[in-house]
Amino acid sequence: MREALLHLDRGPATLLAGGTDFFPRLGAGDLNQPTAGTIPDTLLDITRLKELRGLTQEGTCWRIGATTTWADIATAATPAAFDGLKQAAREVGSVQIQNRATIAGNICNASPAADGVPPLLSLDAAVELISQGGTRMLPLAEFITDVRQTALAAGEMVRALHIPTPPPQARGAFVKLGSRTHLVISIAMVAAYVQVQGDSLTQVRLAVGSCSAVAQRLRVLENHLTGMPVAALAALPMEEAAFWAPLSPISDVRGAADYRRAVLAPLCRRALMRACAGSPA
Repeated sequence: MREALLHLDRGPATLLAGGTDFFPRLGAGDLNQPTAGTIPDTLLDITRLKELRGLTQEGTCWRIGATTTWADIATAATPAAFDGLKQAAREVGSVQIQNRATIAGNICNASPAADGVPPLLSLDAAVELISQGGTRMLPLAEFITDVRQTALAAGEMVRALHIPTPPPQARGAFVKLGSRTHLVISIAMVAAYVQVQGDSLTQVRLAVGSCSAVAQRLRVLENHLTGMPVAALAALPMEEAAFWAPLSPISDVRGAADYRRAVLAPLCRRALMRACAGSPA
């Protein structure tokens, strides 16, 4: 770790862990015969830094190291609130990709369609950043600032993500809509986190991806749902425009903006009902 930070401090470098986003983005370039400008001058591979990998519970938080793979997350023994994150982990490409791709790579790539971001937002994740000058923490919602843009400063790297330890009754779920069931970039996706007491929702968090430049929490809808009977979810109207105000879906090759808007309510409902039912990851 110390050597990696020293290299970063000496000048700009592109950090590489799994490389599952980096290499496809080279396009027609080749490492032996690269297209001009496609290969950074300095690549710093941190894949084998053992201190950056693994899931552990530390005090009041769960810590997920930066180079923890999606396969690691999918098979980890974690609370039921993490089920949405584990379900998303199984949607990140193929099994080969899941064995290689890392959680920090997913957030640093800052794609609007990053599968890991909505469930991490629903878990109130924070990002631990480290440099030669020390460490700082940022909420994930402040770390990803725009399409392919983050709040990483010069000389910084992601060391870990921190998630507050959820109560035992908390549940999570993830629902993804694509043109097929596997190996697809999402048209829209929703992560839900719920706490249920008796027959009612006592806490709700909903995060939506692929429908804005950065995945967004739906706080107005969350507040509207809090206190609702679980049994009311199946037929609950969710058409109010204020619920969807944080989102700005676009039309692209995967789906039209109007289609994305139309599927959001049923996707949210499905994620909420799946979380309330405690569907295993």
